[in-house]
Amino acid sequence: MDRPEEGGPRIARLDRDRPLVEAAQADPARFDALYRKYVAQVYSYAFYELGDHHDAEDATERTFLLALGALPRFEERARPADGEGASTFRVWLFQIARNVVANVRRSRRRRPEAPLEAAALVASPLDVESRATQRLEAAEAWAAVGRLPDDRRRALVLRFVEEMSTAEIAGILGRSEGAVRVLIHRGLRAVARDLGRRP
Repeated sequence: MDRPEEGGPRIARLDRDRPLVEAAQADPARFDALYRKYVAQVYSYAFYELGDHHDAEDATERTFLLALGALPRFEERARPADGEGASTFRVWLFQIARNVVANVRRSRRRRPEAPLEAAALVASPLDVESRATQRLEAAEAWAAVGRLPDDRRRALVLRFVEEMSTAEIAGILGRSEGAVRVLIHRGLRAVARDLGRRP
């Protein structure tokens, strides 16, 4: 419960996932609703970060297992700056996913990795011939994104693939919103320069 400010109206910030979180905290079997809501987003993030279907599946599974185990300790921390409909649960979940992905990367350093270009094939449509050029361009763009420093790459993936706000990305990366905007801006400029050098 939020306390009313001195002499002011009562201000309540509602995490859009609060009802689902409270239900799952009361009965872990109800965590399934949160899982279903976010599994595709977490998998997509893991795939773009790891470039491998099986590693992404494992990272997604591990993320949700860790989240379920830690759910009793989750505390909602919505702020007015987060905007209407913000989800601190989503930010918290993606912080866990970011850590899981980092652990997967550390554990697989000794074996070859799939290139980030494979991410362009995730959404390949049935009409192969008419989409071949598009896939090639997407592969080149994702290759350029893959060459970015880690935080710039993560900021671009979270913003343009996961469609997160700068406030959410700031929470996940542990940076200020201003720093996230700079990461995104510099990342986009670097990708544009990289693609401009291609024949």
